[in-house]
Amino acid sequence: MADSLTLRFADIETDVLTGIYSEETGKPQPLRITIEVGYKVADRYEPDTPLESSKNYMDLKFAATEALPEGVHFKLIESVADHICDTLFAQDENVLSVTVHIVKLAIAVGAEKIGITLSRERR
Repeated sequence: MADSLTLRFADIETDVLTGIYSEETGKPQPLRITIEVGYKVADRYEPDTPLESSKNYMDLKFAATEALPEGVHFKLIESVADHICDTLFAQDENVLSVTVHIVKLAIAVGAEKIGITLSRERR
């Protein structure tokens, strides 16, 4: 089995303009986003290994929050996930794959988790 490194930032909550129904359009909806990034693994991680040998976790949060264009309405949460993937691939050539899990909080009842998972590999 080959070595691998997956970075994960879970349960980022952010409001995004998304939806296709009239009651959804024009107002932000709360989303819960988890991002997993397959990253080029270093030969070894010693105690003094610099951050440049990996990825800053805050870059994952940035892709799911501040990097989403303000005022843009995403009809599908799949397009939100695609934008997050594109942002992370553009940030760092060592990002090999991105998986984005999105849960739409506004339509869930009780403990339901309604949403999508999108996985992309660098092309």
